[in-house]
Amino acid sequence: MAHWLLKTEPDTFSWDEQVKRGAKGESWSGVRNHQAKLNLMKMKSGDRGFFYHSGDSKEIVGVVEVIREHYPDPTAKSGEPWVAVDVKAIEALKPPLRLADAKAEPRLKAMVLVNNTRLSVQPVTAEEWKLICKMGGVKG
Repeated sequence: MAHWLLKTEPDTFSWDEQVKRGAKGESWSGVRNHQAKLNLMKMKSGDRGFFYHSGDSKEIVGVVEVIREHYPDPTAKSGEPWVAVDVKAIEALKPPLRLADAKAEPRLKAMVLVNNTRLSVQPVTAEEWKLICKMGGVKG
């Protein structure tokens, strides 16, 4: 199983909204970056990802699971190459892990989030996953 981090502006789509979607989940659409698109295309059903609030809060707030692999993004214009996946909420981090705390943790110094905060969909290594889950009080 692979692990990911998916970023969203909380005033556009928040963790609370993701949780409200329940078992049916939500389409992770609107990604308009080719590297992020390639990451979406690598996701498999059952993969887990961190749900990250960007903007002012800058924190990992929850864990989601991929429930539908990539398909044409319904928000894309006809002929555009963008894709989406569906994810459902699994568990909230308690407490959320702030970006500042991730940057302060030496064991996360190579993490994509720490080094490329602009990439909206990014891989997370197994070691990073375990550490962040521990820091956030979740099983993951």
